Amino acid sequence: MLHSHMLKERAGSILVVILSGELDHHEAAELRLRIDHELEKMDSPKLLLDLRDLAFMDSAGLGVFLGRYKKVLAKKGEMAIAGPPKPVMRLLEMSGFHRIMTIYTSRAEALTVMKGVKA
Repeated sequence: MLHSHMLKERAGSILVVILSGELDHHEAAELRLRIDHELEKMDSPKLLLDLRDLAFMDSAGLGVFLGRYKKVLAKKGEMAIAGPPKPVMRLLEMSGFHRIMTIYTSRAEALTVMKGVKA
């Protein structure tokens, strides 16, 4: 049974991946493949992970995020996270993700910065 859901949309040149539900080892492989499929189509990708509706994530989710981060950087792109709930944010902070990528409080804030629009 799938416990997480992924929606994707484009905001200009930015791929926005919206995650909801739970992201654990059961869903990690499928999510990795789906995001990689989209990244392969992009030069210098900009990837935004919207975690606003993600209720739970374990280390498998962190592995997915770190792997996508490395792929995006290898293509001279940019990756950010938006709107993580408090439990997910704690996991990201304990894992040091806030040191390697920007974590925004909202998707709107992230898109403004990633698009290079001055507020």
